[in-house]
Parts: sequence; C-alpha cells; structure tokens
Amino acid sequence: MRLIDTGTIVAGIAGTPHAMHTFPAGVTLADGTVLLTSRRGSTKDCDDETVELRRSVDGGVSWSAATQPWPLPHAGLKLCYLAALDDRLLAAAMWVDHARHPGAPLFNPATEGCLPMAIWLSESRDAGSSWSPWHSVALPADLGPPSLTAPPIVLGGGRLALSIESNKPYDDPAPWRQRVVLVHSDDGGHTWGAPQTAGHDPAGRIFNWDQRIARAPDGRLAALLWTYDRETQQYLAIHRRISVDDGATWSTAEALGFADQPGRPAVLADGRLVLPYVDRFGSQTITLRWAADIAAPFAAGDRLVLYQHGAASTAAEDTTGELLAEMGRWSFGLPYAWVLPDGDVLVTYYAGDAATLDIRYARLRPEG
Repeated sequence: MRLIDTGTIVAGIAGTPHAMHTFPAGVTLADGTVLLTSRRGSTKDCDDETVELRRSVDGGVSWSAATQPWPLPHAGLKLCYLAALDDRLLAAAMWVDHARHPGAPLFNPATEGCLPMAIWLSESRDAGSSWSPWHSVALPADLGPPSLTAPPIVLGGGRLALSIESNKPYDDPAPWRQRVVLVHSDDGGHTWGAPQTAGHDPAGRIFNWDQRIARAPDGRLAALLWTYDRETQQYLAIHRRISVDDGATWSTAEALGFADQPGRPAVLADGRLVLPYVDRFGSQTITLRWAADIAAPFAAGDRLVLYQHGAASTAAEDTTGELLAEMGRWSFGLPYAWVLPDGDVLVTYYAGDAATLDIRYARLRPEG
C-alpha cells in the first residue's frame, strides 16, 4: 500500500454545534459517486448530536457541503452507516435517547449501563438525495440498548445482516454480560431474525467490543474485535474470527498480535484485507495493516502509520465504568476504510483536541 494523499474533509468549529465531528463512514455507488456520513455536535456526547451527509463526484477528491436529508428526528443520531444494494441505498443509524437522562454521559460510570438506544433504517432510491421515513429494528430486550458496530452486511442471495453489540440499561446494577451478535434479514431489511452470537464470554471476563466485519469475494466473513479483559482492566490484541455460513457459526478467536481497536476494514477486488486500527495506549497512532486474505496472517512489515497523536492518553482508570466514561474524552480514532471507484482505498477518521475534532482522511494505492 502506498500513501497518496492526506488531508481534512471537515474541520470542527469551536464553541458551536459543529465543534466535534466523529464516526465518519462511506460508501461507493455503482455510478462512481462516493458518499460520506459523519456525526457532529457541540461536544463528543451531547443531545444536539446529529448525522450529516456529504457527496463526492470526483472519486473523493472534493466534497459537497453537508446536508441532512433524512426525516426527522435528527437530534440524537450517533452514527449512520450506508450500504449499496442492487436497487437502493440502505442507511442504518444508531439513535441515542438523551431525553431519558438529560445531561448524562452515554455510559454510566457507576453501573456501566448505557443510555437508551435504537437502531433505525431508511432507504433511498435516488442515490441518497431523498430517504424513506425511519423505521426501527425490533430486537430482543435482553440485548439491552443496542450498539451498531458495522454497516449493513450484504450477503449472497440478497440476505442482509447487522452487527449488534449488547449493553446494559443505564441504571441497572447487575453484572454486564456483554456479547455481540448478528441478526439476519431475508426480505431486504423489513424484518429480522433471532440474534446469532458472534462473540461472548459466558464468564463475563472478556468483552468483544466494536465488531468490524469484512466479507471476502467468496462470501466468507471475518470479524475483527476490540478485546477487553475486565479482570485485568486491559485491552488485549485485536482478535479475528472467521465464518463460512453467513455468521451462523464462527471459528475460535485468533489474537492478531497488535493492539487495540479495529476500524472498519476494506476488502480489495483480489481479496486482500486492508485493516486500519487505533493503538491508543501504546504508539498513539492510527495504523494500517494488510493481508493477502481475510483469514491470512499480517506480515510485520506490511504496515503504515496514518496518524500520530501528540498527547498520551491515560490508561489509569480504576474501573471498567471509568474507562467507558473516558472514551468520551478521546480525541482521535474510528478509522473507516473503503474502496474508491479507481481502486484506491480511502481511510477516514476523526482527530483533534479538546475544543474541536475534524474528519480527516488518508488515500492509499494498492501495489502488487
């Protein structure tokens, strides 16, 4: 991979509802149009947060002004992922109900619970210019407030899947038995089946956070996981699981040997896996690694630093709840990779300081 260009797509404006931009995510359409969604708000965790859409018609070189084309309500949208289907564009958003606990942070440091959340879907048949009303994904109550960890996964035969992470209700004092699941749809996203577990430690010690999914050209799935040891209160290496049956079953988790938080991976036409990830407590970088296949090893030399952060982040939180609260103060992360019309790879991420967060990018060209 060769680094071609870096820059800023949208800059934060201090002291305004446009100060903090996070959760960038993109998609390339069949006609070559590139769409980018991102979350903006006055802080990283606030009741005025919403999602914006930008459009590029020159392969990601320049971008339109931001729009908010989705139906109301806008407030509370934390993130929005897009997936290009054969006949339409599907948006999957995560909405946070800030009104239930006004002024409260996303995670309760005392209980490890989470604000009420829901997963919403909307469709567009005109390349994202207009959208259908939001409708919610019905999920079992035992998942708690659901986190959406990846864009809709387009499987063979028109099937879809969503990657959902469980959470606890905000004031629930019971132990958190975290798990991550896939739910499948056979009717284009109108109804969804029962959750199928992708990652879970019955003992409650190992947490499988931020599951990112890559789909190989032959249909296999790879799940990349941000792995946390609750007992030692340490982040472990990124772990990988492989599924050959659309996520119904998974291989044993494999530690990849590098830390700690995976971003959304891209898969090239030849099957190569391109994985951006955040090493927040070690090198303080956003780094890119690549492998010959979604299940292949990552060679030590196949890596490229995309962003070097200046200030160290502390890992001295005493409890898991305090660690969750600290996430709201992190000032770089969430890399998201996808393939552009010309075959280049675009990686978007957020970075900045306590006053502003920008959406930045790195453009890379595959070699060999």
